[in-house]
Amino acid sequence: MKETSVHRLEIAQLLDAPSVRRAFHIIDALADATMREHVAICEIPAPPFGEEQRAQYFERRFRELGLEEVRRDAVGNVMGLRRGWSDRPTIVMSAHLDTIFPSGVDVRVRRRNGRYHAPGIGDNASGLVALLALIEVVQRVRLTTIGTLVFLCTVGEEGEGNLRGVRHFFSADGWAEKTDAFISLDGHGVERIVSGALGSRRYRITIAGPGGHSWGDFGIVNPIHPLAEVIRQLVEYPLPRRPRTSLTVGRIEGGQSVNAIPQSASMDVDIRSTSSAILDQISEYVKCAVAQAVRQENARCAATGTRLSFDIRCLGDRPTGETPPNADIIRIAQEASRLLGIEPQLEWASTDANIPISLGIPAIAMGAGGNAGNPHTLDEWYEATNRELGLKRALLVMLALVGIPEI
Repeated sequence: MKETSVHRLEIAQLLDAPSVRRAFHIIDALADATMREHVAICEIPAPPFGEEQRAQYFERRFRELGLEEVRRDAVGNVMGLRRGWSDRPTIVMSAHLDTIFPSGVDVRVRRRNGRYHAPGIGDNASGLVALLALIEVVQRVRLTTIGTLVFLCTVGEEGEGNLRGVRHFFSADGWAEKTDAFISLDGHGVERIVSGALGSRRYRITIAGPGGHSWGDFGIVNPIHPLAEVIRQLVEYPLPRRPRTSLTVGRIEGGQSVNAIPQSASMDVDIRSTSSAILDQISEYVKCAVAQAVRQENARCAATGTRLSFDIRCLGDRPTGETPPNADIIRIAQEASRLLGIEPQLEWASTDANIPISLGIPAIAMGAGGNAGNPHTLDEWYEATNRELGLKRALLVMLALVGIPEI
C-alpha cells in the first residue's frame, strides 16, 4: 500500500472538539428531514445504466449545499469538492447511485409498522442520503478542515455495471495519485467495516445451434444439453473453503416452446473469491467445461450434420485485495466505532472500495446506519434505528482523516 499523507488525529480529541459536538447535535436535529430525503432519493429510479435522473438530483443538491466544482463526468458520476487549508490530504467520501432493479420497477416507498419498504431503500438510498447529511452538517457548522473532501456519487456499482463509475474516477484527472483515503457509504448498519475487496468474475455463456421441431428434427444438436452438463460440472467442482470461494449459476434461459429444439440457450455464472489465483483457476475451468460439453454434443449428433457454437462473454471482473488491518484508516474506523459503543467487524465484500484497494489506496466501505433487510429484492425494507449513530461514526472517521485545525 502506498504511503499517504493521511492526517492523524485521536478520535477522543475529536469528540471533545466544540465543532464536532455541534455537528452531533445537528445530526440528531435533522433526523426527520434526513428520513424525508431518504424516501425522496429512493423514489427516483436508478436502474442499471440508467442513473441519469438520480444523478441530476445529486448534482442539484451538491450545488444547493455549497460544494465547489460540482460536475458530472463522462460516465455519469457526480462529484463536488469542499476545500480545506490544503489539497492534502484528499479524502473521498462516496456512495453509489444505482440499484439492481430494471426500469419500470415500482420504487414508491410505503411505510408499515415503523419500517420503510421499497426496492433499493437500503442499498443504496441509505448510503446516498448519508452522504448528503454529512455535507449538510459540516456546512452548517462551518467546519474548517486541513485537507480537502471530495464527495462522489458513482454509477455502475451493481451487477453488470462492473464498478464502471469508480473505475473511471480513478483513471481520470489523476485522482489515483491525488487520493489519500477513500470511504464508500454502502447500505445500512454500524458494525461492519469492509476492508477486504472480494474479487469476482462474471460470465455469460451462450450456446447456439440450428434449432428445429421436437419430433421432426429430433436427434440434432440441442444447446440445452451441454448447458446442463456444464451446470453439473460446476455444482460438483471442489471449491476451497480457504480462501473462501463461491460459484453460482445465477440465471439460465433458452428455447422458444415446449415442442421446439432451442436455437440458443445461455446462463450467467458468478465466481467470487478473496484470491485472484483462485478466480483465474475457476475461470479457466468454466471455459474448458463449456468447450468440452459442446464438443461432446457435436460428436453425439455428428450423423445429423448439425453443430453447436458457443460464446463466453465476461460481464464483470472485480479485483481483489485488502487494506491492511494496521492501516490508519482501519485503526481510525475501529476507534470511532468503539468510542460510540459499536463493536466493529472487519469484513470482505464487493464494493466501490475494490478499485482503490487494488490501487494501493487506503480504502474501506461502511454501513451508513439504520437497520434493513431483504436487500436486492422487491421486499427490501429499512428502519432508521441507529442511523444517527452511523452518521456520527462516518463523521468522526472523515474528520480524523482530513484533519481539523482546532485540535
